[in-house]
Amino acid sequence: MASLKVLSSLKSAVKVLRVGAVSAVLTGSLVSNIASAEKLGWPEKEELKFGFIKLTDMAPLAVAYEKGYFEDEGLYVTIEAQANWKVLLDRVIDGQLDGAHMLAGQPLGATIGYGTKADIITAFSMDLNGNAITVSNDIWKEMKKHVPHEGGKPVHPIKADALKPVVDDFKSKGKPFNMGMVFPVSTHNYELRYWLAAGGIHPGYYASLDGAVKGISTDTKGILDADALLSVTPPPQMPATMEAGTIYGYCVGEPWNQQAVFKGIGVPVVTDYEIWKDNPEKVFGVSKTWAEKYPNTHIRVVKAMIRAAMWLDENNNANRPEAVKILSKSQYVGADYEVIANSMTGTFEYEKGDKRSVPDFNVFFRYNATYPFYSDAIWYLTQMRRWGQISEPKSDEWYKDIAKQVYRPDIYAQAAKSLIAEGKAKASEFPEFATESGFKPAQKHFIDNIVYDGTQPNAYLEKFTIGLKSDSKI
Repeated sequence: MASLKVLSSLKSAVKVLRVGAVSAVLTGSLVSNIASAEKLGWPEKEELKFGFIKLTDMAPLAVAYEKGYFEDEGLYVTIEAQANWKVLLDRVIDGQLDGAHMLAGQPLGATIGYGTKADIITAFSMDLNGNAITVSNDIWKEMKKHVPHEGGKPVHPIKADALKPVVDDFKSKGKPFNMGMVFPVSTHNYELRYWLAAGGIHPGYYASLDGAVKGISTDTKGILDADALLSVTPPPQMPATMEAGTIYGYCVGEPWNQQAVFKGIGVPVVTDYEIWKDNPEKVFGVSKTWAEKYPNTHIRVVKAMIRAAMWLDENNNANRPEAVKILSKSQYVGADYEVIANSMTGTFEYEKGDKRSVPDFNVFFRYNATYPFYSDAIWYLTQMRRWGQISEPKSDEWYKDIAKQVYRPDIYAQAAKSLIAEGKAKASEFPEFATESGFKPAQKHFIDNIVYDGTQPNAYLEKFTIGLKSDSKI
């Protein structure tokens, strides 16, 4: 990266150029970049602060910073780790942060008023997959009795059917079966609930304590009728909380599942890739007000992050070892290189010594991973409805309207087209923007084999044995 002195000089030079005093000594490359900048529009705000949680899927932010992609867009960025997801969201809402690495459910939850009410949008999906469900050694010992084996190794994917006898035994003894997830509107919460319910274990409903406000539940415990009790634990604290016996398992992103393996305290039993193949995970969120005030800045941020995602996946993940070095720095994830590399470089270790090839455990650009599909947003809304966070029935059009308020493929398309025009990306690497509807074809690769069609959310909800139906109320 360029030194701060050089960056300051370049920044000053660009400002001079913006008022027309073009120096005769400029290189052709700089002239080209300036012409490109003028075409898109100069960033309205150049100095930015972004937040993140210490997880490997914050990688596009770190890479865009470390590789100079933000600077290429005339942006001078500070990246800052946040204490937890609530603090992160609050700081985006109040303007302390310009944007942040967010749970996919956070912009949606905020927009519909679940928890903090605020208009948050996303024009960039940060990755696919990347989570897993881990249980303690004692729980795994009991689960293994119900898991098929081949060649002395468990057959994957491991379904929650194998956990159900363990949970039933806890219930018969009057003991609560506690599990951790990272936030009520987190992907981890919905993936853990999906996996449990698919195995006949009820993860509980969210029910209002003091009456629903505008049809949205206000309770965040989610334990009504629950067989397994789910509670919030910050990601880096998951292994220690399980080791202390407070929880018996958890769903979290990396490197906190592999950390349990390295510490010898637990076993990741299933990845979210196995629960829902190529599921969307994090997004980059900004307030709607911020996006409207700084439209060129926003497009440029998305451009830089698209380039980072491309770099992370190019040449069959050839850059992943370098990415792991970046993420292992204390200012980013701060875990040991070996722990992060266990999943980021295309493998995943389940039981100690049982390392398997999972090349798509982390996907940052392939399969249109960065595109904000409406159908991805609607899936999370259906799960909010399924578990009572949305307490009143909603029409299919309501789901689609909320998705279109929050997910902004129009902004993404502007960023991608700019990269294509600059020769930094190929049109073939993106959806066909002129015809893209924002809805993926019906998706079949779920652990319970239920097909998801984002254009029919209420019909989808009717397919589940456990959970609220389209017209149910608690």
